[in-house]
Amino acid sequence: MVEYRDNVIKMLGSKRAQEIYAAVKDLPIIDYHCHLSPKEIYEDKPFDDIGEIWLAGDHYKWRLMRGYGVDEKYITGDASWGEKFAKFAEAVGYALGNPVKDWVAAELMFFFGITTPLNKDTAEEIREKANAVIKEKKISPRKLIEAANVEYIATTDDPCDTLEWHDLIAKEGALKAKVAPTFRVDNLVSVEKPGYKDYLAKLEKASGIKITCLGDLENAIENRLDFFVSKGCRFSDIGVAGFPCAIADKKQAQEVFADIVAGKDVDAEKISAFKGYMYVYLAAQYKKRGITMQLHLAVTRNSNGKMFAQCGADSGFDCVGDAIDTVTLTRVIDAMNSGDGLPETIIYTLNPSMYYTLITMIGAFRGVHLGVSWWFCDHARGMRETFDMLSELGHICSMVGMLTDSRSFLSYTRHDYYRQCLCDFLADNSSERDGGAPVEVAKKLCYCNAKKLLEE
Repeated sequence: MVEYRDNVIKMLGSKRAQEIYAAVKDLPIIDYHCHLSPKEIYEDKPFDDIGEIWLAGDHYKWRLMRGYGVDEKYITGDASWGEKFAKFAEAVGYALGNPVKDWVAAELMFFFGITTPLNKDTAEEIREKANAVIKEKKISPRKLIEAANVEYIATTDDPCDTLEWHDLIAKEGALKAKVAPTFRVDNLVSVEKPGYKDYLAKLEKASGIKITCLGDLENAIENRLDFFVSKGCRFSDIGVAGFPCAIADKKQAQEVFADIVAGKDVDAEKISAFKGYMYVYLAAQYKKRGITMQLHLAVTRNSNGKMFAQCGADSGFDCVGDAIDTVTLTRVIDAMNSGDGLPETIIYTLNPSMYYTLITMIGAFRGVHLGVSWWFCDHARGMRETFDMLSELGHICSMVGMLTDSRSFLSYTRHDYYRQCLCDFLADNSSERDGGAPVEVAKKLCYCNAKKLLEE
């Protein structure tokens, strides 16, 4: 694709920052948490339109358009890609200060060689140029992955998934990047949701184990975990709202699960305690298999019920949730650790008010890492605040590094955005007396720390 570094001057405020950045700008990308489709990666169908690449499933862009007042017809409705692109261009042209505006500029420069700012007046010209590049180069998911120098991709997968597309990608062996599954247990632990018994039926089918009691559930989980590991899984994840307020013992967990299987009503306190048991149990299974556990905290899902019914999940209607009580979180992490079942763990929070207490809690446990600024916090200021607090309260090198958390194949430019933010921070917080330390720290946070998790 096109070599670009035109935006470094804006992000890198000093010659020292630029020198640090020069040492890390071309490092490979390890994307240890994303929502890319393994099916799309395998099929590798060329795209037809820049509107499709950008607007088919990126809820960051959808929210921006809604915030500007764009009608839903041009967001998730039946308007053409050209019409949707024009509306998005108008919205982003006026979105001063929003990181989407920077990401759009980076994506246009890196993948299409376009440096013209996108707005309502340039939309048609830019779409024509981008579509010409798409047609000429037959731009497809794999070409975008390879252009971004991606080494590893961890997709997000339910324990019941067949992982057939991961199999096909691996057997074909044509893609340089390794594509591996992540064991995402949201559906598994959400026992209070309607339809949970239907989910258990799916888990029975996937594992080949009839589930009538807690022991059966655990056997089915371990069966699926071993299957995922056989396909290269090195990460797990959970991103449900709330967090367990108690931890049931084995006998209590057995009783609660028996009531769940029987279809009985179970009160919220018992449900929470059962989830606490499951969190501790799952962590021990991850540690046994060398899987890194990811916890995504403080999110409220599907806030707009009407639009959730119309558009479904992951459509831009989630928001920042209440801060999770650190005492509660510590209790669960400590229970994992006390039973020698605490794996390498990455904890993300969507609510930045948690950072101060969360960082100090993380510092009490070996192998527990603060997650990169997540979602509504992954703009330059949010990243800078995270770096500031982590370096002041803990150790900057304890962070694993950047990920995309994205459904868009163009989002790999966000790694460059992160690298520029990081190098600017390191330049501001070091001097000539630190020698090569800033460069080594940058390398750790841009590549080496994530690589180490894959090798352990």
